[in-house]
Amino acid sequence: MILQKAACIEPMYSELPFLERFQAAKADGFQFVEFWSWTDKDLDAVKAAAESAGIGIAGFNGDAALSLIDPSQKEAYLDFLRQSVEAAKKVGARSLTIHSNGLGEGGAVIDHYNSLSHTVKLCAMFDTLRECAEIAERSGIAMNLEPLNTTTDHAGNFLRSTQMAAEMTRLIGSPKLRVLYDVYHIQLNEGSLCDNIRAYGDQFGHIHVADVPGRHEPGTGEINYPNVLACLEEAGYTGLVGFELIPKTTTAQAVKAIMSL
Repeated sequence: MILQKAACIEPMYSELPFLERFQAAKADGFQFVEFWSWTDKDLDAVKAAAESAGIGIAGFNGDAALSLIDPSQKEAYLDFLRQSVEAAKKVGARSLTIHSNGLGEGGAVIDHYNSLSHTVKLCAMFDTLRECAEIAERSGIAMNLEPLNTTTDHAGNFLRSTQMAAEMTRLIGSPKLRVLYDVYHIQLNEGSLCDNIRAYGDQFGHIHVADVPGRHEPGTGEINYPNVLACLEEAGYTGLVGFELIPKTTTAQAVKAIMSL
């Protein structure tokens, strides 16, 4: 695989203290790391660990418990996003991941917003995303909008399809607002992985990889990852591939599978 690899060091390398995971990922051949939250971390220590290891930081979540689809949360959402941008600048991260719904413990969707119509949710998301794109362009920190699966991990999440995410980013038209195409989530929600890549790959800013079922490393489930990664390259994708997965046994065994791609 020619594409550069990033290790998500929240679920991977969990046998090590967090700050030791940067060096471990670098030693295993990863060019970048990523993680989930920044508010629970010592950012000075994170920056020092990455610099000491000589590894880049791909990004982290930028929106925490706040929601794009609730119009009453717009200003709070954007305020927190600006704080996330400053955190990204501080540690040298390239991007932030953003979501339609606020996520709580274990990635659970905090509010399904059943009281809001589909129209309100869609319009609120579009309206706030336009301002997210402006923040991204001014700051230089990219934003990646991620659809999530609603079958297994994130019941009630509003943004669940590649089409909706990609059409949103196309309409807004910012080079700094793209889609995070998580192959695990999309396989669970809709399948047709290569068809989606061919149709919407021009909108992808980041890729996440894990197999189905189980969210383990490639080769443990049903997804033909050599074909998927070849399709991404054929579609002209040149960004990072982040391995956001739970090792089936050990991180070392997961790394062997990842590096064999």
